[in-house]
Amino acid sequence: MSLLPASNSSIFLSRPVIQFILPVFLLLFIFSCKSEVEENILVTDIVHAEKLAGLEFRPEQREMMQQSLQNNLRMYKSMREHSIENSIPPALIFNPLPPGFSPPSHEGETDFGLPSNVEMPENTEELAFYTVAELSALIRSGHISSVDLTSLYLERLKKHDEVLKCVVTLTEELAMEQAERADRELAQGIYRGPLHGIPYGIKDLFAVKGYPTTWGATPYKDQVIDENATVVEKLEEAGAVLLGKLTLGALAMGDVWFADTTRSPWNPEIGSSGSSAGSASAMAAGLVAFSIGTETLGSIVSPSTRCGTTGLRPTYGRVSRSGAMALSWSMDKVGPICRSAHDAALVFEAIYGTDGKDLSLMDFPFYFNANASIEDMKIGYFADFFEEEYRGQDNDLQTLEVLREMGVELIPVSFDTDIPVSALRIILNAEAAAAFDDLTRSGDDDMLVRQNRGAWPNIFRTARFIPAVEYIQANRFRQMLSYEFNNLIKEFDVIVTPSYGGNQLLITNLTGHPCVIVPNGFDDENNPTSISFLGNLFDEATLLAFVKAYQDKTEFHLLQPPDFTTGN
Repeated sequence: MSLLPASNSSIFLSRPVIQFILPVFLLLFIFSCKSEVEENILVTDIVHAEKLAGLEFRPEQREMMQQSLQNNLRMYKSMREHSIENSIPPALIFNPLPPGFSPPSHEGETDFGLPSNVEMPENTEELAFYTVAELSALIRSGHISSVDLTSLYLERLKKHDEVLKCVVTLTEELAMEQAERADRELAQGIYRGPLHGIPYGIKDLFAVKGYPTTWGATPYKDQVIDENATVVEKLEEAGAVLLGKLTLGALAMGDVWFADTTRSPWNPEIGSSGSSAGSASAMAAGLVAFSIGTETLGSIVSPSTRCGTTGLRPTYGRVSRSGAMALSWSMDKVGPICRSAHDAALVFEAIYGTDGKDLSLMDFPFYFNANASIEDMKIGYFADFFEEEYRGQDNDLQTLEVLREMGVELIPVSFDTDIPVSALRIILNAEAAAAFDDLTRSGDDDMLVRQNRGAWPNIFRTARFIPAVEYIQANRFRQMLSYEFNNLIKEFDVIVTPSYGGNQLLITNLTGHPCVIVPNGFDDENNPTSISFLGNLFDEATLLAFVKAYQDKTEFHLLQPPDFTTGN
């Protein structure tokens, strides 16, 4: 939301009075959300609104406020006569950088460590579970064409989507055109890089010309946006092949979309979690070579855990959201979901960077070295989180042992703060309610499948009562939190944490720090578990290199859900 200085309004009211009455101004505009407001604001209305804001005014103050509140309602009405596209951000932009920040310096160290001699399997369908790095070598060497690889994945998508419900729209015609072009260019000596001819899927909140962009929600299931999202354009420039638009929980929450519930390939009896539900499910089942997801508060971490994939949530301001559905302008992030951290680095190389459209982006380089030494890296871990009893604890403790066996000295660390972190969730709720203001006021929120207390319709309505002052205060606390957490993590190259340990997931999504989440075993019901690695702002290179070293010593990321392997 955009809040401008009230210099003009000070002509009528003193600044202290404005600070008192602004929360109520925001609270009372809900009265006109679904109908025209004709009645005058009564003193009793103000008394009731005070309870919602946790305030109490004197009788003479309430009388003084009446006409001003009535004027505010007229202003709300005048704004609602004009529609605002979801893509228009507020005039406030979150900056995660602390004062004096210097980007990491890895210049000259780029080495993607691509394999040079990969053999074709006897059964071609086994390629569905090869890494991007391996597929890239096979395509470049001519062992397989992009057209054949694309056809393989398309057939698997058509076959297994019957169970997984992970596809909204196949982009088959576009995919074959892009694959044919990739093969033609390669024959002409044109090679675009490691993603040349590699088929992928993308979360259906990114716009793709000529295809619906449904946002997973009934009110938008026929929506067509006549543009390509920046990420789609960047991947096309890298030579990647778009297979289809994958499911997301409606408006980027959970795994329930307008037609069904997306399933985990490890256990189709349960959902794949969300909101990057289809991106993780399709990736884990070998239906795409990689996928693109988004995270605002766990939407890469959660489905990657449920489906046993490797996910990268980059630094806030690293990858363009242009052409993507906005949920929270100050928290949304775009990242790859892959088979390995190595693959995530290859995809990230193609999608990061400024585009002249998304004003939150910052222009810092990415120099990845697949063979970087971890000997001199300083690694911390949130010791207290590992001591709590939780699902997957044994696997997480075993991960720490593996790291120690690799020669890593794990330094215990904790993050103590007086900031009311949980309260800062109102930032997401307020911004999401603004992003879907028209949906609430039109009543079309009734069309969403999920209608319980924790679903978007109720959250959007409830958020209308968040005072503007409290939203600003929450963001001030957020700035303090960002500085405090950065002061902790800057002493380390990586911090290891249980994926849901304490409140680190909320903290790091608020502060904008990058995270890589990887599978590290299974629970008693044979569902995947995960562990997370946190990095410094704009230092995905170090983070991914460290996680690659861990995955080189383990095989969890290479395991395949049995019902979706060759011949099934």
